[in-house]
Amino acid sequence: MVDNLTPEQRSAQMSRIRGSNTKLEVLVRKGLHARGLRYRLGGARLPGRPDIVFTKYRTAVFVHGCFWHGHDCPLYRLPKTRPEFWADKIGKNKARDQRVVEELESAGWRVLSVWECSVRGKSVTEQASFFDSLAENLRKIAE
Repeated sequence: MVDNLTPEQRSAQMSRIRGSNTKLEVLVRKGLHARGLRYRLGGARLPGRPDIVFTKYRTAVFVHGCFWHGHDCPLYRLPKTRPEFWADKIGKNKARDQRVVEELESAGWRVLSVWECSVRGKSVTEQASFFDSLAENLRKIAE
């Protein structure tokens, strides 16, 4: 399949994809904050720069988009345009994710991943239920 955009147009389009403060990430942060959990952002001093860091619970949370991190769910579908490129790119992302989790765990941190499909397209009630269980899991870790 041929790309309908010029390389310049594709580059401009791809440059607009955010790496942090995405709608999904902000939604997760607001959901956890509403449940009384306080966190730090960025985790600049930790491997992989987790999206949300709970120092009190020594837990790092990564908010993953299903496409970019190759989650096995209906939201992930390999593009038909340049499938070899995308398979390689997403494969490297998955390998890096695994390496970062191992580094954090060996440093004594617990790691949680929040997947886009857990929240996206869900009703407000389903999202609230998800955030309640996530908050409960975080608090259990501290015990």
